[in-house]
Amino acid sequence: MDTVSKLFDLAKKTRLNAYAPYSNFKVGAAILTSNGRFYTGCNVENASYPCGTCAEAGAIAAMIAGGETKIAEILIIADTKCILPCGNCLQKIAEFGHEDTLVHSADTQKIIKTQTLKDLLPQSFALKEEE
Repeated sequence: MDTVSKLFDLAKKTRLNAYAPYSNFKVGAAILTSNGRFYTGCNVENASYPCGTCAEAGAIAAMIAGGETKIAEILIIADTKCILPCGNCLQKIAEFGHEDTLVHSADTQKIIKTQTLKDLLPQSFALKEEE
């Protein structure tokens, strides 16, 4: 299985665990690190709406907890025509990725679009130098 297919399968499976009782909008995310490891996350809502966690943020937290810090690719999946990371998550991806990091957007059947992080966030905060 190629890495993009594995990202899709992991994100799709993890999406089912999302806690979304308020919006019923379940999102899954899967990360491939530069070391070839995979991490996943799903959205977790809260009655105090701004206090929820996006799927991308959950996957990034799992990656950091696993001792990794470099995102090579990330896939986001939801039951919608096109799902993109919010601005907050794009900046989080930028913190641990690079301008060529691939961001795959998928519905529950297939990948809809693949873009680079630079395409999605051309002027990210660059508080650290590119390596």
